[in-house]
Amino acid sequence: MNSFSEHVTADRRLVVLRLLEQAPDYRGNAFLLQRALDGFGHAVGMDRLGTDLAWLAEQDLVKVEQVGGVSIAALTQRGLDVANGRATVPGVARPAPGI
Repeated sequence: MNSFSEHVTADRRLVVLRLLEQAPDYRGNAFLLQRALDGFGHAVGMDRLGTDLAWLAEQDLVKVEQVGGVSIAALTQRGLDVANGRATVPGVARPAPGI
């Protein structure tokens, strides 16, 4: 059985993917993602967000580049499929139907 913290982590990763899905060019910087996550009940520091982005990149769900010391995340096709529930990845929550 998954612990509460594992559920929170999986949901936070899904929220990041869903935010990038809505962003222009499917891209967003870490500062904007951090603020948006807060609005979804995930108040996290930049270290935690950086760790999540690195994990998502390892799963080929996002690509992360550094521009002027700022992390920029871009959604991949696989990440878009996971955000929309067309694919699943252990460690990322699955979206609820109709959401």
